Amino acid sequence: MAEDAGLDLVEIAPNVIPPVCKIIDYGKFRYDQTKREKESKKSQHQIKVKEVKVKPNIDDNDLKTKTRHSREFLIKGNKVKVTCTFRGREMVHPEIGEKIVKDLCDELSDISDIEAPAKRMGRTITVVLAPSTKKKKAAAAPASAE
Repeated sequence: MAEDAGLDLVEIAPNVIPPVCKIIDYGKFRYDQTKREKESKKSQHQIKVKEVKVKPNIDDNDLKTKTRHSREFLIKGNKVKVTCTFRGREMVHPEIGEKIVKDLCDELSDISDIEAPAKRMGRTITVVLAPSTKKKKAAAAPASAE
């Protein structure tokens, strides 16, 4: 029947008893299938990890700028890795760097959750923040109202 119609016999469900086959144009079938796959990939959002680097002796205005950038990343749906790096004698007072990282996390706590708590690894302290789904919607509503 397929040869008479000039089409292809395509097995749709091979694991079913009896197997399901259709008489269709295979080229058009593959074209539609790839088009559907591309369309479904468009709606997906790749979550990226953005890194924000700070130092223990960072100024208040610089910290506010870093916080604002981090907030933008979180609102867009990306994760943020906050890294505080110590140089030279800054290692004598690690509590200063921990306080700065904690302040930044507290500032962003309304739209983010701490995914990985603060870890000290040598000369760095790192924290990973992930966007919180419930709070993200609440934060987006007032921003659009302005």
